[in-house]
Amino acid sequence: MNSPDDIIAKLSPVLSPWRRVGGLVALLAGLAGAVALGSLWLTEPGPLPDRLHVGFALLLALCLAWAGYGGWVLARRTPMFALDRVVAGWLAVAASTMTAVFLAVVGVVRDTPVLFVVGPLCVAVAAVVTFLAHRRRNALLRRKAELS
Repeated sequence: MNSPDDIIAKLSPVLSPWRRVGGLVALLAGLAGAVALGSLWLTEPGPLPDRLHVGFALLLALCLAWAGYGGWVLARRTPMFALDRVVAGWLAVAASTMTAVFLAVVGVVRDTPVLFVVGPLCVAVAAVVTFLAHRRRNALLRRKAELS
């Protein structure tokens, strides 16, 4: 009889933990950068020159490309197991907290109250995802203990 770990190991070729963490970091850094850059672009005071719009658009595309790459690595190369989701959740909480602090500083400097809503909203979403990942992992560990 196969153990649960043997069955999981046969599901698909698994990337190294460092490669999975690298994919998570690329995904979260790209998303955090896109949110921060998009918020800066939307709250720029006054009309901007066309070359600055092009610069913002290119940087935003770069951030989204990194997020896309990280998502592709995670989705196509290996399944997300329970512990990976917990790690991803905590990385998301850290990235969204740093983004929220950045947006709060920009909000104070530019006197833009909408930025005080975007940051905490990102942190709240990341916290909910992390909570759900912990619940799912605990349920799977209970089932594994029952089967063993």
